[in-house]
Amino acid sequence: MGKDIYLKQSSQLGNHERPQVAILDFGSQYSHLIARRVRELHVYCELYSCLVTRAELEKHEINAIILSGGPSSVYEENAPHVSPDVWALTQERGIPVLGICYGMQELAHVFGGTVAPGLHHEYGKAMVNRVDGCNSPLLEGLPSQFQMWMSHGDKLHAVPEGFKAVGSTTNAQYVCIENADTKMWGLQFHPEVTHSPMGPTILKNFVIHIAGAKPDWVMTDYANEFMQDVREKVGPNGHVIGAVSGGVDSTVAAVLMTRAIGDRFHAIMVDNGCLRKDEAKNVLKRMREDCGVNLRCVDASDLFLDKLRGVIDPEEKRKIIGTTFIEVFAKEAMRIEEESGPCDYLLQGTLYPDVIESISYKGPSATIKTHHNVGGLPATMKLKLLEPLRELFKDEVRELGIALGIDEASVWRHPFPGPGLAIRILGEVTRERVEILQQADAIVIEELVKSGHYRKIGQAFVVLLPVKSVGVMGDGRTYENVASVRCVETTDYMTADFYHLPYEIMGIMSSRVINEVRGINRLCYDISSKPPATIEWE
Repeated sequence: MGKDIYLKQSSQLGNHERPQVAILDFGSQYSHLIARRVRELHVYCELYSCLVTRAELEKHEINAIILSGGPSSVYEENAPHVSPDVWALTQERGIPVLGICYGMQELAHVFGGTVAPGLHHEYGKAMVNRVDGCNSPLLEGLPSQFQMWMSHGDKLHAVPEGFKAVGSTTNAQYVCIENADTKMWGLQFHPEVTHSPMGPTILKNFVIHIAGAKPDWVMTDYANEFMQDVREKVGPNGHVIGAVSGGVDSTVAAVLMTRAIGDRFHAIMVDNGCLRKDEAKNVLKRMREDCGVNLRCVDASDLFLDKLRGVIDPEEKRKIIGTTFIEVFAKEAMRIEEESGPCDYLLQGTLYPDVIESISYKGPSATIKTHHNVGGLPATMKLKLLEPLRELFKDEVRELGIALGIDEASVWRHPFPGPGLAIRILGEVTRERVEILQQADAIVIEELVKSGHYRKIGQAFVVLLPVKSVGVMGDGRTYENVASVRCVETTDYMTADFYHLPYEIMGIMSSRVINEVRGINRLCYDISSKPPATIEWE
């Protein structure tokens, strides 16, 4: 089928009534972190391209605007700039503006300051000194000297008229500037990153104290708002279908939909033969009995494994699993419609990072990525999308799950890839190799939970390698598979460091896997970080 005949996914948020902080993205790798930090203050915010129009912003009640960093230089010919109409809007409405890194240089450039290359680049930790006698509301509660994270080559050489310096470093005179009369502030450093310990205080000062945004973004209110909205959309007799994988996103979305319309939500779980050990059985019990979700499971494991026979290329594996999933899901959806009547809506677990990716400056295309979502369903199904999580970050989804009463073990499960264990088995996928990996993976997760390390890790799993090694068990020689444990620390999954698991725990894992899993005689530990490596091996 051609790309254009598949069900399209939406890429913009639609709540125009909720007050918000608007974050204008200039292509910074940290833009999503700014949004997360604002949300952590329980203040709602949205991220827009820096090229957003005045007409778009006027649709919303904007409490404040934050300009992100970016890789460009403001004085370059093709550098991105905020529209003059948007600047006019901020001044007409008295909207406070905070520029971060490139954002500060944009402020200075537009209003008559001088931005040019610095003699020395400044990357990493730096000590910021408050100007003597400084009483800036942005720096309220901060000491006279504090650590922040710098990442810039250009710097401000002269402030615009009406602005003054309120912070400096040994390398730059103007790292924090303000114009209280026009409600504009600028920071050369990045308060949003974890390497800036006092960053949350600065953002709170701006968002809560200066802009007056109300910290009323709470998940229980969000849940009630969605349930009311979906009842109005679906009506008293409408039906909704959706895929459930057992992960936190689909679990929370399914429970939320069930609370809204009861059994008129039909959840479908497809067992592709590459799930975790006993996953289908456990998810059915948890979702049906504990959460009351109207869930059916389709065991299509033989179909998937037959199609994967002999396939080694990871992209081909993904393609086969994705296409087959769509076929199985669509067939089951038709069966539900025959039993219960037409289903006009599709529940999908799109998260806000997917939305950000689709609208960020110089980002990918305007189509949300589909590798974890049911985005390739045939348009002939004529389904309208319901995306209850599309305004939320992962930590907010977990917070919502707790608010809905979902058990913590379900809420804090690690992410699991759509293709499942098929991309954690390097080489050909067979039922025997799936069973070997399922057993090893279950042991590793069990030991991480037992030792208290599971919640500290962003993602943990076992990879089965297409390599065999010689071993000795008892009096006999073995020639079996090699497996590797992968545990990473991460907050955003864009970057990750290997988790420093104690040797004692590694030893227990190795002993159990080698002794209890027939087919593995050597267990390794992956100590690579992302980048340059990825979290998954395929």
